[in-house]
Order: sequence, then C-alpha cells, then structure tokens
Amino acid sequence: MPTEDSGYVPATWVRRIREVTLSATQSKDRAADEYLAKRTLRTGSAGWVLLAGLGVSYVISGDYSGWNFGLAQGGFGGLLIATVLIAGMYLAMVLGMAELSAALPAAGGGYTFARRALGPWGGFATGAAVLIEYAIAPAAIATFIGGYVESLNLFGITDGWWVYLAVYALFIGIHLAGAGEALKVMCAITIVALVGLVIFVAVAWGKFDTANLTDIAVDANAVGSSSFLPFGAFGIWAAVPFAIWFFLAVEGVPLAAEEAREPEKNVPKGIIAAMLVLLCTAGAVLVLSTGALGADKLSQSGNPLVEALGSGAAATAVNYIGLAGLIASFFSIVYAYSRQTFALSRAGYLPTSLSVTNARKAPVLALIVPGVIGFGLSLTGEGAMLLNMAVFGAALSYVLMMVSHIVLRVREPGMRRPYRTPGGMVTTGFALVIACVAVVATFLVDPVAAGWTLAAFCVFMLYFGLYSRHRLVANSPDEEFAVLARAEEELE
Repeated sequence: MPTEDSGYVPATWVRRIREVTLSATQSKDRAADEYLAKRTLRTGSAGWVLLAGLGVSYVISGDYSGWNFGLAQGGFGGLLIATVLIAGMYLAMVLGMAELSAALPAAGGGYTFARRALGPWGGFATGAAVLIEYAIAPAAIATFIGGYVESLNLFGITDGWWVYLAVYALFIGIHLAGAGEALKVMCAITIVALVGLVIFVAVAWGKFDTANLTDIAVDANAVGSSSFLPFGAFGIWAAVPFAIWFFLAVEGVPLAAEEAREPEKNVPKGIIAAMLVLLCTAGAVLVLSTGALGADKLSQSGNPLVEALGSGAAATAVNYIGLAGLIASFFSIVYAYSRQTFALSRAGYLPTSLSVTNARKAPVLALIVPGVIGFGLSLTGEGAMLLNMAVFGAALSYVLMMVSHIVLRVREPGMRRPYRTPGGMVTTGFALVIACVAVVATFLVDPVAAGWTLAAFCVFMLYFGLYSRHRLVANSPDEEFAVLARAEEELE
C-alpha cells in the first residue's frame, strides 16, 4: 500500500487528473469562443476605395465650417502657416499609421499599435485619447448642422437641440443595420459633399481678391506683426487647433481594419488616398474663401463657404451641400467612436457589455452610449469649444501613436511590415514634434475647455489603474498581438 510520502500516484488518479485538466481547458476554450462570438464584426465589407471614402468622410465637414475661426487667432498668414505645418504632420502621421495598420490590422487602430509598443498603460492612454476625440467631435459637428438647418429655415426649426437629437438617433440607427450598409451610405454622402466643394471652387475663383486675404487690423503690440501676420508669430501657434480641423479624424481609417478586405493592403491605400484628397480640399477652401469674402468677415462666420459666395444659385447649392458634408463627417465619426469603444471593451479596458454585437454584427452599446454622451455635450451649443476639446484628445493620441511607431521600429525591427513608412522614424519623428506643439496650442485657445478634457482623460486613466487593468481579456486580438510579441522576444 503506497504511503502519502512514497511519491507513488496510482494510474487511475493520473487518468482522472488528465480528464479533469482536459475538461477544464476545453470549458475555458468554449467560454473564450463564446465570448468572442458575441463580439465579432463583419469582415470583408470594404475595399480601399470605401476606406478612402471613409477617411474623407471623417474630415469633410472641416472644409465647410470650423476652420475659419482660426483667422481670428492668427489672421490669414498665421492660419496658412499653421495649416502647412499641420498638413505636413498629418501626411507624416498617415504614412506612419499605414505601416502600423498593415502590420497590426485590428479594430483598435491607434490603441492596438500603442498596446503592442507601450504596454497596457500606453495602449489604454491612446485609446482613451482617441475615444475622447471621437465622442466629442460629433457633438461639435451637430452644433454646426443645427446652425445650417436654422439658416436654411428647414422644417421651421429654430431651436437646434431637435436637430442634434434627430441626427444622433437617425445615424446611430443606420449604423445598427451593419457596417457594409453604413459605409456605402457614407460614401454616397461624401461624394455629394465633394461635388459641393468643386462648385465652390469654380465660383469663388471669380470672386478672389488678394487684398481680402490681409484685411484684418494689425495688432501693433504683437511681436512680429504685419498685414500677413496681424497677430504676430504667436498667432501661428494659436491657429494650430483650427488648422487641425481640416484633417481631424483621418487617422480613424485603421479602425475599419477588421471589416476590410485584405486589410494589410487596403488600409494603407485607403488612408493615403484620403489624405491626398484632403490636402487639395484644405488648400482650395482656405485660400479661395478668404480671398472671396475677406479674412475679417470670414473669421466670425458660421457658414463660411456660403458667405464667401454671397447670394445666388451657387451659394444656395453649396449651402445645402454643406449640410451634406457635415452629415458625412458626423455619420462616419459615429462609426469611428463605436469601433474604438468596441475594441477597448472587447479587450476588457472598458466594460465588456459595450462590445456585444447584434445579428448584423454592429456593436449596439458601443454606438449608443458614446452617442448619448455626445448629445448631452451638443446641448451646450458651443461648437468652437467642443472643437478645441476634440482637438486636444486627437493631438494627445497623435503623440502616443508616433511614439509607438518609433518604439516598434527600434524594438521590433524584424516585425512583418507589408508597407513601410518612407523616411521611417524621421518621418514620424517630425509628426511627433508638431503633435506636441498642437497639444500645448489647445490651452492657448481655450484653457478651460482643454483643462476639462484633460480631466476627463485622467478619469479614464484612474478607472484603468484602479479597476480594468486587472480584468483584461487575454484572448482578445489586441492582447494576443502583445502575447505573441513577448513570445517572439523570449525565443530570440
């Protein structure tokens, strides 16, 4: 008879231990499969053309309104220089994100990249900053939509909150029908908005007068002031957040990676194509609208392109089409915030109930909950303030994403990269420097708004530090990327 200390274990005990262990493993695997089965997006919904349309759609509203408030901060010269710098930053950043999205195609976008490079804290910080940007940007756009509806006297509406409620309810509803349907509707609206910009350029060209570019009174007390820089060199810095509005959210294209066909090829193509289109539209709108109406009048306009054209059929057409442009951006950024929320929730960084998808593979609560928060913010009616808050979240995320690109280039040079950034770390290093400048610039324009946004970011980080970092889901795609990276490092 074997004793307790003899070291002998009967064969029946061994078999039983194996059976129990195998049963527990299989049960754990089944639970993991069931968890992910309830949190799956529809794959293969978009090629590079739809993805490029998504990128343009995110941003197109920035051509129709919001950017012109930067004229009051820096004059035409200040805003022009800021726009050139910001355009360079976005182009460099997009090239960096094209590499990262091809290497790590998942619905988390920037959060996925930072999770691999900077660990759970860096990943969540990036995801939280992106989520702040995408939750607040639709609220700002909703206020602009309300302004357009009231100016057009549509449906006799004179109180904007009805419009805010209608656009949130309608477009969240369309997204609940599924990604393929939503992306196609978005692409159609974006094409209409681009046609409106073509009409604007054709008409504004005939009204252009170079004297209008520099009609803002010069502040003699500002250092380096002139007719070109009426508020001096400082005005360039203050105009940066409004220059960002020309390109804000184009970085959201990788959020569609899990729903794209061949994401390692199509996501880089889509985001680069979108950026090239936006460079053209931003330059045309900034120069022609200011030259047509004058920097002074345009700096306070809620409907800059229409006012630049004056009266007539073209102005009326652009007015209606401008509403389509605002709707396109609102519609697509709702998509973006839902995918960012979905990815963070699926990995356990946010409550896991937010990532459950419906029969159409749309994340229900990830669409609804941030929408309710955004609607509440839109009721302030402060479009410029909300714009600055969204820019703060965006600029902070850009800093973290560019750091991620550089870290991965240094730490994982052998990572599979189907697309490589031209210029490598020099390119993303330039974007990093300008992004840091942009973060500080938001405090120059509206320190209260930037301060509140920073406070919201800190609340997110506190939630992660005290609660969710202990409840991460190891088998989610983003966490698996990190596990694979650690395993490869150990093998090497």
